[in-house]
Amino acid sequence: MSTEPSTTGTDEPGGGGDTTASAAPDDAAAGAAPEGSAGDSETADTAEVDNEADSEAEAGAEVQAGAAETSGAAPEVSEAQAELAAQRLERERIERRKAEKGAPITSGAKLSGTAADLLAAVRAVEGGQKPTATVFDGPEPTPRRPAEEPVRRPQPMTPPAGAAAPSGETVDAVRAVLAEGGAPEALVPQVAEALGEGAGARLREDPWQLLRVPGVRPEQADGFARALLGAECGPDDERRGRAVTVWLLEQAAVAGHTALEAPALVAALGQRAVPDPDEAVQSTVAEGEALVFQDALDDAPAATRSAPAPGSASAHTDTDGEGEGEGDEAEEERPVRVLIGLERYALAEESLADGLARLMNSLPKEDPTDWASAAASAPRSAAELIRAVAGHGLVLHTGGEAARAEPAALVTAARSLGLRAYAATHSADGRRRFASQLGSADGEPAEGDDTVEAGDTVVATLAGLLSGAEGPGRDVDGALDLDLLVVLDAPQLDVETAALLAESLPDGARLVLSGDPGVLWSAGPGRVFADLLAARACPQVASRTPDPGPIGELVSGIGIGELNQVDAPGKEVVIVPVRDAGEAVHRTAQLVVDSVPRAFGIPAEQVQVITPGHGGAAGTRALNAALKERLNPGPGRFGGFDPGDRVAHSPAPGRTTPGRVVKADAEGLHLECAGVAVVVPKERVEQTVRHGWALTAHQAVGHRWPAAVVVLPGDAAQALTRPWVYTAFGRAERHLSVVHGVEQALPRAVAEIPPKPRTTRLPALLKAQVPPTD
Repeated sequence: MSTEPSTTGTDEPGGGGDTTASAAPDDAAAGAAPEGSAGDSETADTAEVDNEADSEAEAGAEVQAGAAETSGAAPEVSEAQAELAAQRLERERIERRKAEKGAPITSGAKLSGTAADLLAAVRAVEGGQKPTATVFDGPEPTPRRPAEEPVRRPQPMTPPAGAAAPSGETVDAVRAVLAEGGAPEALVPQVAEALGEGAGARLREDPWQLLRVPGVRPEQADGFARALLGAECGPDDERRGRAVTVWLLEQAAVAGHTALEAPALVAALGQRAVPDPDEAVQSTVAEGEALVFQDALDDAPAATRSAPAPGSASAHTDTDGEGEGEGDEAEEERPVRVLIGLERYALAEESLADGLARLMNSLPKEDPTDWASAAASAPRSAAELIRAVAGHGLVLHTGGEAARAEPAALVTAARSLGLRAYAATHSADGRRRFASQLGSADGEPAEGDDTVEAGDTVVATLAGLLSGAEGPGRDVDGALDLDLLVVLDAPQLDVETAALLAESLPDGARLVLSGDPGVLWSAGPGRVFADLLAARACPQVASRTPDPGPIGELVSGIGIGELNQVDAPGKEVVIVPVRDAGEAVHRTAQLVVDSVPRAFGIPAEQVQVITPGHGGAAGTRALNAALKERLNPGPGRFGGFDPGDRVAHSPAPGRTTPGRVVKADAEGLHLECAGVAVVVPKERVEQTVRHGWALTAHQAVGHRWPAAVVVLPGDAAQALTRPWVYTAFGRAERHLSVVHGVEQALPRAVAEIPPKPRTTRLPALLKAQVPPTD
């Protein structure tokens, strides 16, 4: 058994027939290499590899050194979303920037020193070149020389509907304070947006509030504070301690945590030169900027606490005598862990736990629905799921792509019983694929069954469902007007989206969360699906339907930590060894433009490139530039884009939709995304649109393409984990090419590097409300 997938012929699907002259020696060398060999991995020009965690608005991604754009345009606010507006106010402020009156700010070109460093940091985060959070990463890799890439400038944002832009007085006050502290004027819109009305006075009173602006780091805020406060500025300033504490909790959220254990937070504060970390945490909690929790550790042995000595204070705490005698008995002290978290995530987790418990407990005792006949007539693989749903308000379903036929059969059966059954997916592509399964879920559709015709309305994207743009709409009470909801791609649920979903379901409704537990977790904080699986608070149905073919066999092995050699007689899986990042880009372009279309008849527009990060010599930027030159050359007349360019549109954090540029005019950039016309205002193009021939795995999750080319340059080795490899390889339907330059780092990642743990409170909250099932 090999540790790597093998190719059954030459290293490219087209064999040795590539017309590019420089490919001939490469093919010869690859043909001489052992199966699965990566060849030499000498890297001539290594470059910084951004973290995969770039979610779809590049807003919050994994925390391994990756790009994270924290500014994303939020979708239209519906009535239901408005219910959580108070809880999510801080997040909305951070994610959206408002427009300052006048033209976009382009200042900063002639800055130097601290001001230039500060502006560069903010621009790097906005452009996806720097990770928003690296505090809770593992050891950072050796610094690498970044590839030359254009830097995205921070742009003023159009305020969302219903949100008031900062007043001119506020903007002027912020501009004056920033100038006094030596900060660049280009930060004015971001600061005014983050701090709101009165931002100038707040910033002058507490200069460390500058840390509220995405991209600003403590050392840069310290320099700004020194310029404003002079000799009064010091590391022991309690304002600094509070601001750094909140900043660390925000970075932890970007890393996926909803809270941090107190010792971890205290240690991180010590690393940030906070003299008294404990006092800083206490001050932050006292000011209401963070909350403290104590969660019982049920798996830890209880400690026995001796009875207090006679005459001690604890022996006489009950002056009314009600506790008399209790002090004479030994008590068991349950161990707890102390967690510190931001209010909005705490409220979201508590709301989610309450909503799920309500669903589990609100099913009617007598249900006239004939679930038994539906299970009997359904395919055997789906019958178990139908029976579980019949008796429970919440059911978890796990499985790969082929297993989606089971929830499809469930929806079809439920609708045939007269129930208002709907499904929701993470992406528009997932919606299309699941809708196509509804007609064949139980073989031939029954006469008069309108499920196939109604597939587009039965299946919605989760964002569209919650906003009211898709799906059944809401009843008079504001709840979703349905009886059964199946949510596909459940691992992509972050805690705030999941809380909104649970609150939107009416009493008596059934919820099925279905997904593949092996894929990357959500870009936002939390690990809802994994927490629910671990809590065992509801029935779990594990599909036995395997994904077919060599790609399915390969991906299934990765899921259990094995990178197996698979038989690929039709060259379904091909390894392309490369020596360095430059060769990786060259061979990737060959595969997309020539080899895959020629060998499989798959057009280049249906071949998707996936790579670990945005930056670096073989990141998405470099690959997209090379592919644009080959497939759609042009001057980039509108913000670097031309009609016909493939793009990735990220309207909100955690959601990316592939599309194509149609045209550009005074309204903005016109796109076609999943068959829908989208107009991106010109001031939002830089923040929400990227070229899309190459994506990160986080952007690609929830989508599948006929062919995928996964690029693994040598400098990406430290970014690889088992979920990343599982997700990237699993995006291919008919053909997978792996441009392989990481040698043994690939099998090592699959065998030894699981997902990074996330600290969450959901399991403990559920355990307090719902007893575990057997």
